[in-house]
Amino acid sequence: MPVRNANAVWEGDLKEGKGKMKLGTGAYIGSYSFGSRFADDVGTNPEELIGAAHSGCFSMALSKILGDEGFKIDKIDTTAKVTLEQQDQGFTIVSSELTTEGDVRDIDESKFVEFAEKAKENCPVSKALAGVKITLNAKLVG
Repeated sequence: MPVRNANAVWEGDLKEGKGKMKLGTGAYIGSYSFGSRFADDVGTNPEELIGAAHSGCFSMALSKILGDEGFKIDKIDTTAKVTLEQQDQGFTIVSSELTTEGDVRDIDESKFVEFAEKAKENCPVSKALAGVKITLNAKLVG
């Protein structure tokens, strides 16, 4: 299996500094700062990128499960809300809330939710986030 990589460069002190994060493939380069992480300034942040990884991994895992069961998938749309909180020992990522909508043919809601729960438990990013509370809201659409 391939090893994936990314790079981050930070210049300056924490509050006034700035940085860039880049995926190893070069497909994404984004600026980040104290303000884009702890306020609403323009730019990205590590938690947003974890959310992108989690929602992407989950969607692919759910697609595989559904496909293996013989269902035709038109679309799986997943959002991950990653929460960062200040705790006694510093800042900690405490949760990732997955919300997914699936446009899948010939499946009932309960079966879709069952497969979505299985994907949540088994996608590699969920496993990497084992110390984080992961919740799921799954809905069939279309």
